[in-house]
Amino acid sequence: MRVWTVANQKGGVGKTTTVVSLGGLCTLRRQRALLVDLDPHGSLTAYFGVDPESVSPSLYDVFRGNGQVPAGLVRGTGVEGLDLLPAATALATLDRQLGTRQGMGLILRRALASLGGDYDRVLLDCPPMLGVLMVNALAASERLIIPVQTEFLALKGLDRMLATLAMIQRSRTHPLPYVIVPTMYDPRTRASTESLAALREQHGETLWSGVIPEDTQFREASKQGRPLTVAHPWERGSQAYRKLLQALEAEPAAAGSEEAAGHG
Repeated sequence: MRVWTVANQKGGVGKTTTVVSLGGLCTLRRQRALLVDLDPHGSLTAYFGVDPESVSPSLYDVFRGNGQVPAGLVRGTGVEGLDLLPAATALATLDRQLGTRQGMGLILRRALASLGGDYDRVLLDCPPMLGVLMVNALAASERLIIPVQTEFLALKGLDRMLATLAMIQRSRTHPLPYVIVPTMYDPRTRASTESLAALREQHGETLWSGVIPEDTQFREASKQGRPLTVAHPWERGSQAYRKLLQALEAEPAAAGSEEAAGHG
């Protein structure tokens, strides 16, 4: 089981789209994939028609239960081989309730270990802020994917994310490899072209060589509650994510998730 985190400390940059698209591609390869919604806003949960205001059980129960996975937590998405661990809005209270408890940074890792035999790939959708949820995701992962919208405000969010990663790296035995993924790219706009040029100049070594294009078909697929990569695998957005997955799988990952990050 390979666990990848998708995170950025800015909202609206394509994190959920990336999780859904890569998960869908896994199913086309006859792999079983688990999508985990760690964001209290529940965008990934809502994508598949589940209400984060009322869902029960949810990932919140996993944290309250110190890593125990309650019966009925794993939900189907309507796509064969693609399952979901849904978020509840109550996740927003975890830092206040449990953030100082010892061992809080490893709860998700324990929960995923109990499900490990069932899935080839796990994709974690993170909230856009540092806290116990993001720490759990990074501690459980072997790779970090950072989507960055190709506009200048999003580049500021990337700086915050990289500062957070540097802090997390100090508590890990093995470095967490990461890749920056330019998203929502529109070559017709100066903002996109100049932002992409800045990314290439400042982050060339860790920047994926491709781009995820601005594509209205992503929104259409979300209305249907299906990954674009499954519903319309030959759309340009789907093809871009296919190339991203190929690039990610061609690179070595970390030696494994970490025992550090003990308190969250």
